[in-house]
Amino acid sequence: MPSLSNPLGFRRWAAGVCLIVAPLLYIAGAVVDPALRQGGDTTGVYGRYPEQVSVSASLLHWSWVLMIPGIIGMIHLIRHRGVVFGHLAGGLALLGVVNFSGLMLGDFFYSRLERALPPAQGEMLAEQAFADPGATFGFQIPGFLGLLGLFLLGLALAYAGHGPWWAPFAIIAGVFGTLVFPIGTAVGGLLYLAGSGVIGLRMLRMTDAEWAGREADQPVAAGVPSGNRATTR
Repeated sequence: MPSLSNPLGFRRWAAGVCLIVAPLLYIAGAVVDPALRQGGDTTGVYGRYPEQVSVSASLLHWSWVLMIPGIIGMIHLIRHRGVVFGHLAGGLALLGVVNFSGLMLGDFFYSRLERALPPAQGEMLAEQAFADPGATFGFQIPGFLGLLGLFLLGLALAYAGHGPWWAPFAIIAGVFGTLVFPIGTAVGGLLYLAGSGVIGLRMLRMTDAEWAGREADQPVAAGVPSGNRATTR
């Protein structure tokens, strides 16, 4: 782990590690989530397993939070090709993961309502709350648009030469597969980890000069700590 006083090395390390840890937390949260694990009719499931819901929602919340440094790191690497596109996609991705993080609080309300009321009634009240226009347009739609932004950011990163073309497809297939389509939490999580993790590993393997964009014209002087300006005589 680079020193906190090393701006290049530490930021590169933080972004790379977060891109690996975030999908691992996502997999753990999805596996613990009793509704995702059971599938089918999930009425009352959150009320029956409140401890699992608490752990799952917390893990999923932090999986989205930790994507923020990773996304910022991806934006940082888009310098010469597709810069405007990368900024727009990155901004959309950041807004999306923040909203998905906030939506994880809903699991706690589902769990509490399904315990305090008959399960079907508790689930109905929770779904009515999430059907409120503020929840729909303020959280849910921006969240899914953020996944689109993450996909586009991955394409922009590949276009800039800092990631494989298949990575954004794996990320979006993994997340959507877990949340929307019945491909299974394990398969979806592994796809997400593969796509995000390969980008994170590339960041960790970069030199500080490559991270700073100095590989061609401004190499870091030998013996000078990364991020510090070398003095010349």
